[in-house]
Amino acid sequence: MKKQRIYSDAVREPADKMWSNCLRIGDLIMVSGMTARGQDRETVLGDTMYEQAEVIFQKIKDLVEAAGGVMDDVVKMTIYVTNMSDNSEVWKARQKFFSGDFPACTLVEVSALAKPEILLEIEAIAVAGCSAD
Repeated sequence: MKKQRIYSDAVREPADKMWSNCLRIGDLIMVSGMTARGQDRETVLGDTMYEQAEVIFQKIKDLVEAAGGVMDDVVKMTIYVTNMSDNSEVWKARQKFFSGDFPACTLVEVSALAKPEILLEIEAIAVAGCSAD
């Protein structure tokens, strides 16, 4: 099995030799922690947890689909939030992107993320073709 780096025009790649946004190894798809940073990597899209979650889930969807999967192939997510009391906003946004069995998930409150206006970061693991369609 060979590791393949996955690209999507909708998700800006990091600078060289930093990290990969998405890798596929066989049917396993690994998506790095996504934030609501815009294509310029500076602007943060959305002022609320809900708005940022929508942006992030769309990025994950773009990468998973570029890797040959669908959102319902996501089996595990880790979500980092800066304010646990807003977590229901994440769940509300998540419902727009998943159907059927939701992924296994860990939700962790952290004291800070890369920029003060970034409210959450989400990483995902998918297995291409595993969804019940």
